[in-house]
Amino acid sequence: MAYQFIQYETSEGVATLTLNRPDQMNALTTPMMDEMKAALRDAGRDESVRAVILTGAGRGFCSGADLAEIQANPNVPVTEFLRAGLNVLADQLRGLEKPVICALNGVAAGAGTSIALACDLRVASESAGFVFAAFVNIGLIPDGGLTYLLQRAVGTAKALELSLLADGKNRFSAQEALQWGVVNKVVALDQVMAESRALAVKLANMPTRAIALTKRAVYRASERDLADAADYEARVQGYMFKTEDFHEGVAAFLEKRQPTFKGK
Repeated sequence: MAYQFIQYETSEGVATLTLNRPDQMNALTTPMMDEMKAALRDAGRDESVRAVILTGAGRGFCSGADLAEIQANPNVPVTEFLRAGLNVLADQLRGLEKPVICALNGVAAGAGTSIALACDLRVASESAGFVFAAFVNIGLIPDGGLTYLLQRAVGTAKALELSLLADGKNRFSAQEALQWGVVNKVVALDQVMAESRALAVKLANMPTRAIALTKRAVYRASERDLADAADYEARVQGYMFKTEDFHEGVAAFLEKRQPTFKGK
């Protein structure tokens, strides 16, 4: 598929999806979200792709929804717009059976924070930051799954504080986000893609089915009790014992060599 508003590249088992409206700080339009959904479907179906990086072009990651598009279409049914757009994207990112790394090259605001938190891991540049209160600042509530995602990352009280403009501060730094557990690592701006790619290549060479089902089990467990989570682990583990990667992992361990995983 030819893309206009994103860039999609694959190499070394990694698909890199770059939001590509740098002059608008990668603000999300309907066509752009449609392309993102298509790219994530392509990455999911491509067996050669075993990890995904999501990043932005230019100085920002994503400034949220394009307010100019919204203002130009005042009669758009907002509920259905969200259900078919941002909600689908968040679900795709969480449900993709491959690890997704968000390489935060710059500021994420509004719906951009929703997309970042829907990824599995986040590597942020020192110049990156988050504007969680972009919604309330224009008289809206968080959307794109942010009420769910942010609360699980930082807890209920902190999520409310961040969403309602903590201490009159609008933007929160990458270092603050690291302290709260919103991002996994902070690096220099010129290293953010190199760090993210190294992590993605590492994951791409690991047992893909084990990663996929670990991801599914962890997210599922956040909504269930201990007994349910343990039972689900037992059921999934029964499947994992039948995979090629498991047998390769055991053989490599016994033979004292590095395993060669194929994602099967």
